[in-house]
Amino acid sequence: MDTKLKSLLSFVQKQQTSLGFGLVALLTAGGEQIFSSAVFRCPCSSWNSAYGTVFLLVPALVLLALGYILSNKTWKLFTGACQRRGHRSWRARRACACALVFLQVTTSALVAPVSWIAVALLNGNYFECAVTGINVTLFKEHLCAGKDPRCPDELYRFPCGKTSVPESERSDVLAIIRAESQVLGWLVIASIAVLALLLTCVARCTSPVSYLQLKFWREYTQKESSLLESYTAQHAGELAERNLKSFFQQTPPEPVVTPENKAWEKISTLYKFNSKHQYYSILHQYVETCNETDHRPSVRSEGGDAVNPVVLSFVDEGKMIP
Repeated sequence: MDTKLKSLLSFVQKQQTSLGFGLVALLTAGGEQIFSSAVFRCPCSSWNSAYGTVFLLVPALVLLALGYILSNKTWKLFTGACQRRGHRSWRARRACACALVFLQVTTSALVAPVSWIAVALLNGNYFECAVTGINVTLFKEHLCAGKDPRCPDELYRFPCGKTSVPESERSDVLAIIRAESQVLGWLVIASIAVLALLLTCVARCTSPVSYLQLKFWREYTQKESSLLESYTAQHAGELAERNLKSFFQQTPPEPVVTPENKAWEKISTLYKFNSKHQYYSILHQYVETCNETDHRPSVRSEGGDAVNPVVLSFVDEGKMIP
């Protein structure tokens, strides 16, 4: 991946965890404006409805998929899931926990696609093209009420202006369609804003830690994620250099200590909040509870674990740059 693109994605993800989702929504809105002016061209044919709907919804679907892809929780949740075995009751509990985590991931991933749909509705181009292509008699009569008799038959040509209907009547119909589109756009924005406020209030109200500790916790997870990426790159480089040196020089490999498979598995699981112990991440828990006598990964089983409170949903995010 290009270094600049990787840096941009990393920056956007950091903003998601530190400043909310405002920057993501802003970038999506700017992208929609560029896309609408540079790419979109309503065909003014029987394709109007399909063409407008595709431009309105398919980019949102792509952004939703990218939201899942760029979430660290998604891959912590699914990596190796098909290989896990357990009792039926254990699988049922895990399925319930995974569903709740997936719901949290979905909530974060929905920011960009909802922003796209809202801005596209405010713009009105896609909605206008899609609506003028709807081949429903009652709908056409509703838009063309009191207009030229040719209006229903030539409605699909209105976005391009290639119609024999008087320009004033054409403008009136398009103005109605754009007004409806913008009303829908503002309703989407208002609904999401109110829902986000309510969810944030509930999450903060049920927070198990204080405001300042929550800020410290968020800062710690960002630093840990950044340093983990740095340490991983450094250690992988050392191991690769050792192996290549041994291969080309035909010498015995120098000892390089790497964590065991079980250790990697332990720190790759999703964090679970425990009110009895103050662990800020799964790595923190592993380091604190690892058996120091033989240096084997043996995280103790702690009681009271539960699905993370919503206010701590940022703990497992980290960075996920493919």
